[in-house]
Amino acid sequence: MATQDSPNDRNAAQVRVLVVEDDPHIRELVLLHLGLEGFTTASSGDGAEALQMARTDRFDLIVLDVMLPGLDGITVCRAVRRETHLRDVPILMLTARREEADKVNGLESGADDYLTKPFGVREFVARVRALLRRRRAGANASAHHSPVTIGALHVDPARRLARVNGNEVDLTAHEFDLLYVLASSRGIVFSRDALVQRVWGGDTHITERSVDTLIKRLRKKIEGDAAEPRYILTVWGTGYKFADA
Repeated sequence: MATQDSPNDRNAAQVRVLVVEDDPHIRELVLLHLGLEGFTTASSGDGAEALQMARTDRFDLIVLDVMLPGLDGITVCRAVRRETHLRDVPILMLTARREEADKVNGLESGADDYLTKPFGVREFVARVRALLRRRRAGANASAHHSPVTIGALHVDPARRLARVNGNEVDLTAHEFDLLYVLASSRGIVFSRDALVQRVWGGDTHITERSVDTLIKRLRKKIEGDAAEPRYILTVWGTGYKFADA
């Protein structure tokens, strides 16, 4: 495990990033450029160790390689998302695999974005900045929006809290944002592109397929029967909407 700080920017230095990458050359490159951004970093090349670090320390972002010895990145990502205090922490996954199925698998495990190796440093830094910026923007916006209650579902943006039948539902940051966008606009049909803009922002490489993945995850968590949803409905040929009543 390694830790490094940069005094370049006081505000940036308050941002803590955990880098989980077993290739020492890639790990050092990533740490170098995160340090140049002024971020505080910690790192590990072992999935089990990284999971323990994430559970016991505070991080604003996790950069996670898929192919790790022992506990792989997908398993680590799923375990992180099961921790209530970590569900809002953005996760950027790194992988050498380019197939669409691998990307979907990463996103379904709870990752927020996905970068394929080899990657350019400028693109990596841009993705990191975008994830951190969207997290701050989401938190600020939530504080100014009203709670929504529809049937057994209650969504409180100020507390970033969702309940179904009185039971709290563990949602990632993007799952919560997507739920609130739809629930606060009942009956309005959103195209996949519109949801990409509303949930991820315009400065991302997330595809419309990612919306389907996120909807699938969200339905599993809030619907009694994900195959017969009563809240989040598919509008064939267009996108999705929240049920009118």
